[in-house]
Amino acid sequence: MRARQLAVEFPTVTPETNALEAARLLAEHSLPGLIVVDGSDRPVAVLPGSRLLRSIIPRYVQDDPALARVYDEGHADRLCARLADRRVADLLAEDRTPPPVVDGDATAVEIASVMAATRSPLVAVSGDPRRTDGPMVGVVTVAQLLTRLLPG
Repeated sequence: MRARQLAVEFPTVTPETNALEAARLLAEHSLPGLIVVDGSDRPVAVLPGSRLLRSIIPRYVQDDPALARVYDEGHADRLCARLADRRVADLLAEDRTPPPVVDGDATAVEIASVMAATRSPLVAVSGDPRRTDGPMVGVVTVAQLLTRLLPG
C-alpha cells in the first residue's frame, strides 16, 4: 500500500496559530501531534503533543519530576495558561528540524523508516508523486501504519 492510499485528512496549524488553540485542537481530537504548514499547505514542521507539554511544565519540574507532586489540581489547571500568549512558531523555535514528509508513492516500510528516523508519530504525505516539497494531501499516523503492518 502506498502513502497516498494511507493518507487521511488531518488538522493543521500554521506558525502563527495561537499555541493554546493548537493545544485545544490536539486535545479535542485526541491527536499525537499536529502538522505545521505554510501558506501553500506545505509542511514546515511537526508539533508533537510532548512538545506542547514541555512548554507548559516549568523547567525546574522537568529537571526534577519529583517536584510535580507540589502542584495541586488547581495549579495544574492553570499550567496551560502559559500558552495563551505564545504562537506555534514560539514552541518550535528551539527545535527546527525538517518535517517528516514522504511522497505519495512511498511504501509502508518507507513511511515507517521516516517515522523511526525522525521520532515522529506523524508523517505528511506530499500530493506530488516522487517529491516531498509539494502541498500536503494528508497524513499517516503511527497508529494507522501499525494497523497496516501488524499481522491480521
